Amino acid sequence: MGDKGYGISPAVMENIAKELEEVHKLGVELAVVIGGGNIFRGMQAAAEGMDQAQADYMGMIATVINALALQDAIERRGAQSRVMSALETRPVAEPYIRRRAIRHLEKGRVVIFAAGTGNPYFTTDTAAALRAAEIGADIILKGTKVDGVYDRDPLKHPKAIKFKELSYMEVLSKQLKVMDATAISLCMDNSIPVVVFDVTRPDNLRRVITGEAVGTAVGDRSSRGRRR
Repeated sequence: MGDKGYGISPAVMENIAKELEEVHKLGVELAVVIGGGNIFRGMQAAAEGMDQAQADYMGMIATVINALALQDAIERRGAQSRVMSALETRPVAEPYIRRRAIRHLEKGRVVIFAAGTGNPYFTTDTAAALRAAEIGADIILKGTKVDGVYDRDPLKHPKAIKFKELSYMEVLSKQLKVMDATAISLCMDNSIPVVVFDVTRPDNLRRVITGEAVGTAVGDRSSRGRRR
């Protein structure tokens, strides 16, 4: 949403599409899991009294809107993409089928996963970890508004300390706001490293993909430092 406060910022969408398209040109297979908080926040609505499942389904539908917007921006740059939704939205997106998603990636298409896991009570982070495990992803790159993981919110605490590397267990024991516990546990069980980085900084996605020490790396000893 950029600085709009709500909805989709065309400038932000174009910048993200540009970053994805440039990395895609390097021959990298890209699958994108997209959230919907710029349109509707299920957790916030539930906290204000809405039924949790109803709020979560509304949030999933919001991710489909974002996925279609991102697909349009990517394809206007000349790359091929497919939106795959965990909720059935056949007129606008393919249903999520694991083997079909892998085939799209093999054919050089950017795959955009929408509607989370298709189930309420699960976050977008958990959807990312689940899809990464299903398609055999080498790594999860979590794009945020900050340049890594800190011991405190760096926007509120100027003296917050940034971590360069963390183990899965450190994230869980310190209750760091990297991903929710379910997502981190899925990554740990499947040895999928995670890099948390600032997606708003130009060229950061390419820098992470090509192995530069950007953001915070989360993983076990065998996976930390692997940037593929």
